[in-house]
Amino acid sequence: MRAVVQRVSSASVRVEGETVGACGRGLLVLVGVRHEDTSETAARLAAKIARLRIFENEEGRFDRSILDIGGEALVVSQFTLLADARRQKGTRPDFSQAAPKEQAEPLYERFCEELRALGVPVATGSFGAYMEVEIVNDGPVTIVLDVEP
Repeated sequence: MRAVVQRVSSASVRVEGETVGACGRGLLVLVGVRHEDTSETAARLAAKIARLRIFENEEGRFDRSILDIGGEALVVSQFTLLADARRQKGTRPDFSQAAPKEQAEPLYERFCEELRALGVPVATGSFGAYMEVEIVNDGPVTIVLDVEP
């Protein structure tokens, strides 16, 4: 699985003009699922993100996790994270690494469940929908994480 984690002051996601998920201070997590990903992959990614120390302590050092600050997460599925533009002779990305919806959606849901089980309040987008994501990036701080099966 691949995740792009952005530290945010706030974030929201809309589908057809209606807000379906939002969070305050915490993380926006964009998640892409590969063919070879498993439930274990989802659990490991959730644990890594819950404990990722990208919030500042009193000295201004990255030493706190979302759990430490009592933050929230907005998790949005995004298969385009798995785009590969290196192999194409033209300019169209190759999305063949992305798992099909039937496989990806349950693993996305498992990731969200695991994050909640670790104590992180989680809001979500709408899997497979066209979404508009609005964020106030804090820092900005953006981390790309890859967890292999």
